[in-house]
Amino acid sequence: MPEIAGLEAAIGRAGFYKHERPDLLLMRMPAGTRAAGVFTTNAVGSAPTDWCKQVLAATRGNARGLLVNAGCANSFTGDAGDAACKRAVSEASAAIGIEPREMLAASTGVIGVVLDDAKITSALLHMKLDAVSWPKAAAAIMTTDTFPKGAGATCEIDGVQVNIAGIAKGSGMIAPNMATMLAFVFTDAALSAPILKTLLRQETETSFNAITVDGDRSTNDCVLLYATGQAKVPPIADAKDDRLAGFRQALSDVLRDLAIQIVRDGEGATKLVAVNVEGAQSDASAKIIARTICESPLVKTAIAGEDANWGRIVMAIGRADQPVRKEMIAVRFGELYAARDGMVSAEYDEAAMSAYMKRQELEITVVVGPGSGRARMYTCDLTKRYIEINGDYRS
Repeated sequence: MPEIAGLEAAIGRAGFYKHERPDLLLMRMPAGTRAAGVFTTNAVGSAPTDWCKQVLAATRGNARGLLVNAGCANSFTGDAGDAACKRAVSEASAAIGIEPREMLAASTGVIGVVLDDAKITSALLHMKLDAVSWPKAAAAIMTTDTFPKGAGATCEIDGVQVNIAGIAKGSGMIAPNMATMLAFVFTDAALSAPILKTLLRQETETSFNAITVDGDRSTNDCVLLYATGQAKVPPIADAKDDRLAGFRQALSDVLRDLAIQIVRDGEGATKLVAVNVEGAQSDASAKIIARTICESPLVKTAIAGEDANWGRIVMAIGRADQPVRKEMIAVRFGELYAARDGMVSAEYDEAAMSAYMKRQELEITVVVGPGSGRARMYTCDLTKRYIEINGDYRS
């Protein structure tokens, strides 16, 4: 992952977990940094997501800090949670010499527990800003993740080289519509907050909003994008400017890489599955069908059992409540057809299909009609381990 000029970080342990592990990340950016964010559409929300939305609106994207804690979501905690978030932000901003309104915050962990900000205040005394270690930063924000997640890219804007790097956490409670995770992405490009916001919203649709592990949308989801401005690109006033083409593609690659890592690390997952829908009435309709297939427990358990039970996929297509042409439905696993033209395929080969299902990465493609709508989503299988992890999560 490339270095982002002007970015510093500190890792600490506030003690939100019983076992000894880092659970606090503090970052500082130089003056002039701009930021944008996209947040969960869960109606409950959380204190830190509320704080970020308010601050970004009030400052028009002027942000120089980031405070992230794992182990406590500080969601559904009322006025006490809001006050705790504000105290933590105030202490963290003072520790690195910026204003509270320049600090964004994120939390992940158990819902319904008020953040013990005194633990953060104590931890800050032992934390020192230094050059960013991406593996350590990514590890500090994990909850049930089994590995730290990071991605980076380099591109050019009007002949000036710029870098992009990002980290993310997520493993369970993962679904589209924001997505269910935390992700923090940084670039040294000098771009305005409105441009960052436009690009982030657009590229989130085909990355974090195109993944699902279990269909549950968290209260704390957010993706934050910071631009430190240290790479002095020529002024760009519009997100549609052709000079941003390379940057847009690099940002898309980083976001998609992080999103796929989250699905690959789905709680208890053993398979990464790409689901393609073609022939739908619209792209939006195709996405609904893809999501229905991806979130079907019957489809996901069949995949876990390495069973090409294509009838479950047909069932999921039908219950998506979208326009389809039954006589045109086709289902393909890789290059192997299970169904064509609304019925079992004449070349269906159970042995070949069973062999394909043993792979760790699978691709399922369905055709649902004559339309031009299409979508691609990623999911994973549903195993007994998922139940074990979530059954024991608090206890």
